[in-house]
Amino acid sequence: MVKILGHHHISMLTKDAKLNKDFYVNQLGLRMYLKSVNQDDPSMYHLFYGDEVGTPGTSLTFFEIKPMGQTYKGTNTISRIGLLVPSEESLSYWKERFEKLDVDHDAVGIYNGMMALHFRDHEGLEMVLLPNEDRKTPQDWRNNRYTDVPNEHQIMGMGPIEFKIDDVSEMKDFLENDLNFELVDSESELIYTIDQAGLYSDIVLKEEKGTKERPGKGSVHHLALSVADEDELNKVKSLLDDKEVVHSGIVDRDFFKSLYYRHSHILIEFATEGPGLPYDDVEQIGQNLDLPEFLEDRREEIENNLEPI
Repeated sequence: MVKILGHHHISMLTKDAKLNKDFYVNQLGLRMYLKSVNQDDPSMYHLFYGDEVGTPGTSLTFFEIKPMGQTYKGTNTISRIGLLVPSEESLSYWKERFEKLDVDHDAVGIYNGMMALHFRDHEGLEMVLLPNEDRKTPQDWRNNRYTDVPNEHQIMGMGPIEFKIDDVSEMKDFLENDLNFELVDSESELIYTIDQAGLYSDIVLKEEKGTKERPGKGSVHHLALSVADEDELNKVKSLLDDKEVVHSGIVDRDFFKSLYYRHSHILIEFATEGPGLPYDDVEQIGQNLDLPEFLEDRREEIENNLEPI
């Protein structure tokens, strides 16, 4: 039986790595803990933001594609990213901060029955801050010492991730019967979780007919779900093999191993918790370009082709 531990990371598209770094580091207070490249196309940056050391479940990652145009909103996509903050008081802190920094945001409102602050990044990516209060979170999540955001209001990690699909029936079946998610009681939305005590694994399904979204800057590429190790990843592979569906097979990403599978138009990655990012000095992570071992012999070429950020 496949055991999902929660969200691992979520990956988006950006047109400008410099502006992206400014928003997520200087405005949202996350840490750029890893600066790397797209392993399938090392001419483009792959930037990783999260808590102080990029603990699984806290990571937002971005592929830079300079020629990319705008996103044309529609269905069959990952439509919103939930981010957890410590308390309802934190929403007031972030509303004031967004006003000072001219971040596009709404008034504090309600999302799935919770107090919430909806906002968008500089490229229109839809996000919402939700108060975690005393709900359970993964024990390894940690604060970031390298930001001016106070500990009591810092973004903790990923919360509910929203899927917008023209027919949710097959995704419901996949989450319930293959990945062992539970349906949370809700009057307004279909909310699935692997842990009723927390928000850190939630997936929100919204059924919406219409035109399929055309991705561009500020759109979501994929969601990664966390599994413990390669043995668990092989269980995912066996599950998909038995279903006779197309998937990527196991891919070594150096810092973790992955498998990719597209279901109901949504690209889902299954990623191992380890081995993680090797570091001796927490202060230095994210400062230099990190490359997987198979690209090290091309370091000079790759660095010469990238614009410094």
